[in-house]
Amino acid sequence: MLDDFFGRAILAAVGVAAMAGPLGCFVVWRRMAYFGDTTAHAALLGIGLGIMLGIDLTIGVAAVTVSVALLLLVMERRTGLALDTLLGILAHTSLALGVIVIALTPGLRVDLTSYLFGDVLAVSVTDLAVIFSMALMVLTVLAVIWRKLVAATMDEELAAAEGLHPARYRIVFVLLLALTIAVAMKVVGVLLITALLIIPAAAARRVSVSPEQMALVAICLAICSAIGGLFLSLYLDTPSGPSIVIAAAIIFSLSLLPLGLKQR
Repeated sequence: MLDDFFGRAILAAVGVAAMAGPLGCFVVWRRMAYFGDTTAHAALLGIGLGIMLGIDLTIGVAAVTVSVALLLLVMERRTGLALDTLLGILAHTSLALGVIVIALTPGLRVDLTSYLFGDVLAVSVTDLAVIFSMALMVLTVLAVIWRKLVAATMDEELAAAEGLHPARYRIVFVLLLALTIAVAMKVVGVLLITALLIIPAAAARRVSVSPEQMALVAICLAICSAIGGLFLSLYLDTPSGPSIVIAAAIIFSLSLLPLGLKQR
């Protein structure tokens, strides 16, 4: 029953989960959950432009999500508006532009379901190469800047006083996050990637005592969510992307039990 396509699906899900785990920790720490939704909405514009221009959709999505991430940082610094306000503006604008671009592409009839909710069972060997190359890059960069990025996340003013240039590390973080969302499109889809970023990290926070431990636990939980969701999809014949998110939600629910038992 476990054919080659399912094996590729598991590998792809593991690769994406390995990136989502530690990045999700920073999303939780920075309270940037809506940033993931914004870049995910922007991914739809990348899909539309990729189809219109005839380029690889992953490249199109990566270009747009990175552009939106950088635009957000510029607008936050220059407009003085609250972050959630800017995220709402960019999310809905990019989503609307994506729908319009797709609608205006002559003769285009495309089913967006796989892009929105993922189609990990259709992952190819080339897709796997892209996913694991990106995972290696993301994890390497995070390992190099980990302590400085954590310091800049926990207290930007203190980090600036120590000469760490927190704005610089914030740019690196949002770029890594945007690229991860672009690559994860194949696995869980642009509308569900935020869940894979947030839920394992939130569960890991419940059982961790240090940032490093939380990152490692988040990776493990994200991988368990991905694999568990795929087997859930296999045996229940349900969509793979949503099944992965449901598996992550189940794991998060289990993470609540020890605390609940202690409180009694």
